[in-house]
Amino acid sequence: MKSFIQEFKDFAIKGNMIDMAVGIIIGTAFNNVVNTLVKKVVMPPLSLMTDDVNMSERKYVLREAVGDANEVAIGYGELIEAFIDFTIIALTIFIVIKFINRFKKKAQDPKNKTVDTPKDIDLLSSIEELIKEQNQLLKSKK
Repeated sequence: MKSFIQEFKDFAIKGNMIDMAVGIIIGTAFNNVVNTLVKKVVMPPLSLMTDDVNMSERKYVLREAVGDANEVAIGYGELIEAFIDFTIIALTIFIVIKFINRFKKKAQDPKNKTVDTPKDIDLLSSIEELIKEQNQLLKSKK
């Protein structure tokens, strides 16, 4: 059984950690782009449709602020913005994956039905050919 430290070394050395780090960095940068897109491009027209009210400020007040007591409110406008963020991210990822899959399909030749023979099977067939040749040589010498 491998030790925990050895498993971690294998994980880090194989590049999985580096791939994850790159993905997280790109995801963070993508998140900033989507947040800007939602707040500066999508939300202004929505606020115009809601009588020029900023959606992030929309809330349902449960208790007004009185004296030292703070206001208690449900900020449903921020929830709406989060759903819009999620929808834009999901749509963007869907489009990117669809675009990548289109290139994959073009890269693969659908008319070529041959399948590459695995190396071990190819090696075994070469050995078989050599054995057949050797048997023929032995038979011819008799």
